[in-house]
Amino acid sequence: MIRKLRAGMMPPPGARRPDAATISAFVDSLETALDAAAAVSPNPGWRPFQRLNRVEYARAVRDLLGIDVDVNAFLPPDTISGGFDNVSDVQSFSPTLMEGYLRAASQISRLAVGDRNATATSVTYKIGRTASQMRHVDGAPMGTRGGISVVHVFPADGDYVVKLSMHNEPLGGIYGRYSMLTMNITEQIEVSVNGERAALLDLNPRMSETDQQNGQNGLEIKTPPIRITAGPQRISAAFIQRLDGPVDDLIAPLENTLADVNISFGVTALPHMRDMTVLGPSQVTGVSETVSRRKIFTCRPTSAKDEETCATEILKRLTAQAYRGTADADDLQDAMAFYEQGRKKGDFESGVRMALQSVLVSPRFLFRLEQAPQLAVAKAASYRVSDPDLASRLSFFLWNSVPDAELVKAAAQGSLRTAAGLERQVRRLLSDPRSESLSTRFAAQWLRLQDLDQIFPDYLLYPQYDETLARAMTRETELFFDSLVREDRSVLDVLNADYSFVNERLAKHYGIPNVNGNAFRRVPLPPYRRGILGHGSILTLTSVADRTSPVLRGKWVMEVLLGTPPPPPPPNVPALDDSVKADAGGKRLTTRERMEEHRKNPSCNSCHRVIDPLGLALENFDVTGAWRIKDNEAPIDSVGDLYDGTKMNGPDGLREALLKHSDMVLRSFTENLLTYAIGRRVEYSDMPAVRAIIRDAAKHEYRLSSFILGVVNSGAFRMSRAETRVLTTDASR
Repeated sequence: MIRKLRAGMMPPPGARRPDAATISAFVDSLETALDAAAAVSPNPGWRPFQRLNRVEYARAVRDLLGIDVDVNAFLPPDTISGGFDNVSDVQSFSPTLMEGYLRAASQISRLAVGDRNATATSVTYKIGRTASQMRHVDGAPMGTRGGISVVHVFPADGDYVVKLSMHNEPLGGIYGRYSMLTMNITEQIEVSVNGERAALLDLNPRMSETDQQNGQNGLEIKTPPIRITAGPQRISAAFIQRLDGPVDDLIAPLENTLADVNISFGVTALPHMRDMTVLGPSQVTGVSETVSRRKIFTCRPTSAKDEETCATEILKRLTAQAYRGTADADDLQDAMAFYEQGRKKGDFESGVRMALQSVLVSPRFLFRLEQAPQLAVAKAASYRVSDPDLASRLSFFLWNSVPDAELVKAAAQGSLRTAAGLERQVRRLLSDPRSESLSTRFAAQWLRLQDLDQIFPDYLLYPQYDETLARAMTRETELFFDSLVREDRSVLDVLNADYSFVNERLAKHYGIPNVNGNAFRRVPLPPYRRGILGHGSILTLTSVADRTSPVLRGKWVMEVLLGTPPPPPPPNVPALDDSVKADAGGKRLTTRERMEEHRKNPSCNSCHRVIDPLGLALENFDVTGAWRIKDNEAPIDSVGDLYDGTKMNGPDGLREALLKHSDMVLRSFTENLLTYAIGRRVEYSDMPAVRAIIRDAAKHEYRLSSFILGVVNSGAFRMSRAETRVLTTDASR
């Protein structure tokens, strides 16, 4: 009831509505009564154990060992609940998942320690079909275009071969061969290691997919063996840049040059790479010193009798960090038992590697287990989480990783129990670069940026949209939210900020002049594109392939910004594309006209009259977020009424309407931030804490740090409730 009243959705449109002061006083009285009851009997909530999801596992490994490993090859996708992938009650554990963790631990320990007995394997890095390869790729040497540049972790010093696969035309020939033959362009690919050329390969314009030799596709080329040392090394494979500047073509060249591979004449089509595979090692000569080896081997035994002492020192430090400052003598003994097994089968390093593998797959590392006091369990009472558990909650909230040594020390000294000590650690963690996870993880999931990967605008209607542009859109939104964190700006800047971050590709799409290169920079925005409502990422993920979707955009605003999701559609109601044809009497209908026809169905009108005006206010943005003034040759009509009667005209009108209901925007933001921080869905019993966080933030101009500190100081974050769970096999109970 409070949520509906605050949002202006009660009383319903058309009904007699009390004045705003009366509604506000009524809602205040309801909230005051509920908050008073919660103060008498606080309920911090309960959650089951949490396990490390994909990102948390990878980042914990990075902080522990200093290597970045793609764990997606080992672990299945994480389940999303409440908008986030770290919610504990859906983090099921299965034999398949356990096998994935075992494989990941085996591979990571091998790469971190190095493997003098490494055998040849292959790792393939794919390039998105719609990724632009007409421009320079970050990480590749200057003077190149397209291709790929990655950091690959090599297990040993040895010889490696890089295999490259090219895109083909429908008849099997290499894509771009007509340009190579008619314009006499000699295409070459440079393979480099850490920016230094390791091989230069010529492309034959007559190579074809039909040419099969020794089981190798005719569009694949390989480098000679390249000597590469162990550890993370940047490998790049890119085309030598032969052409630059404006191209005089019959048809303007597209960024997405693979939109239609049948276009051959009249367009300067150049070869494109499909993927890169790293094969090896062969001729292994040893393992060079790497970042991960320096982090692991903090001591070296000088004799056989020193090995156990050195191994104990190494594993004591590793278990302490991996187990988030809670390792004990039993944990060290378990790790040493695995060390002894590995040592019997090999040398000292083999023993350490086996012990490290056991640490990475230990429940103490994979699960964030919090032990409740026995007295609290007996009485099913609330209790304050221990200092090490609080440090763990704090680091996973702000860093998505394990606590560092300073945070573990603060927990051990008891300084997290004081308000000043806790705030000092929060601000320290926020100032660290690792807090970018608030933008790449929290904000990305709150704003649903992952949905952008599921949208593929029609290539013929929107030929300038490609994967490169989509990545730039996502990065813009992440950098924008990161600026709110770094500059400690108001959360309401999400709606009305007059700046954003763009590179040349995105600036060209937005029509912003004087931006060159791949680097993102801060730029002022025109009034109609202020805030995230003007971000291409949000506008594209709320569209469909061939048209905008006022329903999806309105639903996104209601769910994400206002926290008032609309009810699901009634059963047996046809979708818009099934109920309304795009053409009427020889005239193509605009999206607004199609929505008006759809709303004539009484079953549809009750919901759509609330949702549609929010989405139609953004109709000036097309499917890819580009500004337009016409839809199907008809002028855009972006005027509408909010459900509370507020008039809206275009993006500015929608923004003003949302600022009018800024209390709902702040409430939705706080609920999502609390959900992400505590790893469980917010319940009705958490709403007094949500309101308290917002009231305290108001004293600090709604700065982002005040919300983060409010969440950290809340009972839901610092406390828990012991729950008695009864297990039963009776499905009816």
